[in-house]
Amino acid sequence: MTAGNPPRWLIDLSLVAVALIWGATFVLVKRALADVSTLLFLAMRFAVATAALVFVFRNQLRSGNISNGLHGGLLAGACLFAGYVLQTFGLKYTSASKTGFITGLYIPLVPLFGSFFYRSLPQVAELTGIAIAFAGLALMTVERDLLSLSRGDLLVMGCAVAYALHILVLGRYAKSAEASVLAVTQIATAALLSAGSFWWVEPVRVRWSADVWIALAVTSLLATALAFSVQTWAQRWSSPTRTALILSTEPVFAWVTSYVVAGELLSRRATLGAALILAGILVVELRQMRLRA
Repeated sequence: MTAGNPPRWLIDLSLVAVALIWGATFVLVKRALADVSTLLFLAMRFAVATAALVFVFRNQLRSGNISNGLHGGLLAGACLFAGYVLQTFGLKYTSASKTGFITGLYIPLVPLFGSFFYRSLPQVAELTGIAIAFAGLALMTVERDLLSLSRGDLLVMGCAVAYALHILVLGRYAKSAEASVLAVTQIATAALLSAGSFWWVEPVRVRWSADVWIALAVTSLLATALAFSVQTWAQRWSSPTRTALILSTEPVFAWVTSYVVAGELLSRRATLGAALILAGILVVELRQMRLRA
């Protein structure tokens, strides 16, 4: 830690809090989608989050260098929108706990994609971890053969790819861009993309139930405005690989929340698959932790 940097424990604890918030929202969103169309929900979620961020960072946005961070924010926002659309649609067709674990595949994908973008081959530990994680994914999602993958499982797999790209984009820009501009721009971009698509991609429907109001409030203010601001701040000092490692606790929080709130259980086979996914994630990251020890 260099002078002026926040302590490592604070950075790591901030990312754990982000993972906790995200993991706890799967059940809320799944319940809300019974009463509201997917993209309309996302459009409202990101719009409320954008308004909250603009209010919180109004002084920084007026005095800061707005252009510094716009490019990264646009790229991050596009990845964010793609990830949330795929995840939220997938959540309609698969369980909340399974969604949480499959989404966790973005963690081993981060070093894999990072190696590709930096034109260096993945390390043996990275390839081993990815193989273990995908074996776990197969146990969780393949019931009879590859053709038995559900539509929801495949959509959430696409979400994992988009989330991995999102972490890499933030890792590229967070160290040089103004954090407030980067945070606001990425959420505003996702809001605009959602607003431009919700009215024609799917039938628009909404029933203003308590589930919708609660999910909208929690996801927009906590899981979007707060969580992505904290992630953007933390990635100024944390590498994409370390960020991915800490965020790997999200599926654990998703599973615990699903069990406590909805009584949702995984089968023995799915539980083994989930354990393999987490094991693969750890294999990918533990080498980096040993090198820094």
